[in-house]
Amino acid sequence: MDLAQLAIEHGFSHAKEFDPQVLEARQDVRAMCEEDKCHAYAKNWTCPPFCGTLEECQAKMLSYKKGVLLQTEGKLNKVIDFIGYIETGKRHNDLVYSFADKVRELYPGCLVLGGGGCRICKKCAHPEPCRNPDRAVPSMEGYGLLVSKVCEAADLPYYYGEKTITYVACVLYND
Repeated sequence: MDLAQLAIEHGFSHAKEFDPQVLEARQDVRAMCEEDKCHAYAKNWTCPPFCGTLEECQAKMLSYKKGVLLQTEGKLNKVIDFIGYIETGKRHNDLVYSFADKVRELYPGCLVLGGGGCRICKKCAHPEPCRNPDRAVPSMEGYGLLVSKVCEAADLPYYYGEKTITYVACVLYND
């Protein structure tokens, strides 16, 4: 099955198959998480430190044979367009969660990584147990991935020009 084509049909702007062996869990990215600018560090089950050590994240990602990179591109009304960022981010998250449900039916055990911490629940249940462990979507950044480098390794642009914003996710799976 061509997951990249399925992703485009699902509504993503861009999608491309890639080899998960190019993924690198980086300490500098994890250090950005620890700065807690997104207010999810140690407050969301899918973010550090709960998503695993860098070594565990790296080993998990490399256990998959195939990957598909998913992008939602937003057109902005001006160079700095907070409403455009929010609308595109919401559209992207909605696509990621609905696509994840579909892909998990096709490839049980796949790993879906999104942008930022999981947003299935309005507020993460932490410190109580996760309410949706089978649907949770960990963060690419939490796994130590520098998203622009993942796009580069997959030979898919990250920047599509002035007055655009790109949100990225990926699915790792085995046949």
